[in-house]
Amino acid sequence: MQTLLRNSLAALLIAATAPATLPAEAQEAPRVHYREIPEGAYSVVARLRAKPGKEDMLRAATLPLIDLVRSDPKNLVYFLQEDRAKPGHFIFYEVFASQADFDAHNAMPYVKDWFAKLPELADGGVEVMRMAILGKPKK
Repeated sequence: MQTLLRNSLAALLIAATAPATLPAEAQEAPRVHYREIPEGAYSVVARLRAKPGKEDMLRAATLPLIDLVRSDPKNLVYFLQEDRAKPGHFIFYEVFASQADFDAHNAMPYVKDWFAKLPELADGGVEVMRMAILGKPKK
């Protein structure tokens, strides 16, 4: 029993110290580091809810935004999140260096097209909190 326990612990230690293998997409993705986000950066936290029965349609219309927004060179951080307990309830988290960068993002044709779909799919509009990033970047 002691030998089995010792071998199990050794296997766990080896597994814990081995470098994690990441999917190719994660290895190639650009990295955003906290130190690269300037103090006072323009951040948006937004909430959106699907109309009853339109959850899948709103999700399908919204998922393409992930790659589109993240490919915008002025976007620093973008997360689309869905409530596990309430499918169709989405939270967006976006960071841009300035409000001008965010406004330019909202003027993009793909963003305007997405907003045009919301009256049919969303229960009310997008609720937006405009935030400022606090804390100086550390070098």
